[in-house]
Amino acid sequence: MIDQAPGDAAEQPTGELPPAMQMIQFVGGFQLSQALYVIAKLDIATQLDEGPKTVADLAEACWAQPEPLGRLIRTLAPMGVFRSLPDGTVETTPLGATLSAHRADSVRAATLYWMETHYLPFSELLHNVRTGETAATHYFGEPFFDWVVKDSELVEVQSGAMASVMGGLGAGMFEGYRLPAGEVVADIGGASGSVLVQLLENEPDRRGIVFDVPEVVPDARRHLEMKGFTDRVEVVAGDFFESVPRADVYVLSYILHDWDDDKCRRILGSIEAAAMPGARLVVVEGIVPGGDEPHFTKAIDLVMLAMLGGKERSVDEFAQLLSSAGFTLDRIVATPSPFSFIEATLRP
Repeated sequence: MIDQAPGDAAEQPTGELPPAMQMIQFVGGFQLSQALYVIAKLDIATQLDEGPKTVADLAEACWAQPEPLGRLIRTLAPMGVFRSLPDGTVETTPLGATLSAHRADSVRAATLYWMETHYLPFSELLHNVRTGETAATHYFGEPFFDWVVKDSELVEVQSGAMASVMGGLGAGMFEGYRLPAGEVVADIGGASGSVLVQLLENEPDRRGIVFDVPEVVPDARRHLEMKGFTDRVEVVAGDFFESVPRADVYVLSYILHDWDDDKCRRILGSIEAAAMPGARLVVVEGIVPGGDEPHFTKAIDLVMLAMLGGKERSVDEFAQLLSSAGFTLDRIVATPSPFSFIEATLRP
């Protein structure tokens, strides 16, 4: 038996956890992601935008039970998501505030999307690694995107998540960047059109096209109307594996990483068939650095493996892929975000 005074636990030396404890935390990560999902779904962070509140008030506002909600918040506070105040109220930290729906760097939509579409398929990751069939295809019985587009609510969640990724993780990436010359800019697989809006915001003389599958078109039209871009951005439905509209500049924003090299060449082949020689291509993607240094792309690559069969790529892999599809890599423009602009030209 070990005698311990009530305050001794707080006085224990802190530092790096033993390897076994670190591994337990890694393995238990699914519990943390579920807890964060509940906070996002109940919109707790948004409720705290105006200042601290009691757990009881938060629970009443979101139709939850105070005791389990309080325990959830207590668990997440040491992770830096919440802060408990002396008066018994709680507030969000800058980290926790990113789950608010109202912030420019909000990742709430991405949190809802991942947890409502990605979480359960990841239970088939072992099957994925053993057989090569993606976990999502095995879990849903069909490719992930085919499954998503059958549910209009999930399509809307997906579009919101893509906008969230570019808005939150891509903060500052569009500042100072200008597209290559060309009157018509086509965003292929453009979802809601949020990326194209940012690219054309200070380009009043250019026209745009948002191109995506028919199920996404209504959401794109709503977004463009809300942003006041319907007069110069057209929404076109189609399948980029079959054909794309003619344009002077093509944007592929966070598209190529969804697919393996063969399917990427089919997408790029559709652009080659529609465009004139000299047409410009702008690929917006993260670039995998060498070595073991941490990077956003290395975490996202696991998502690509399990959900879509695509992958994140290095500079050399992008250069080889583009060259094999008839494009010459011109330059890579790094940004303050994890994403870069990869510019290429269609060869004659």
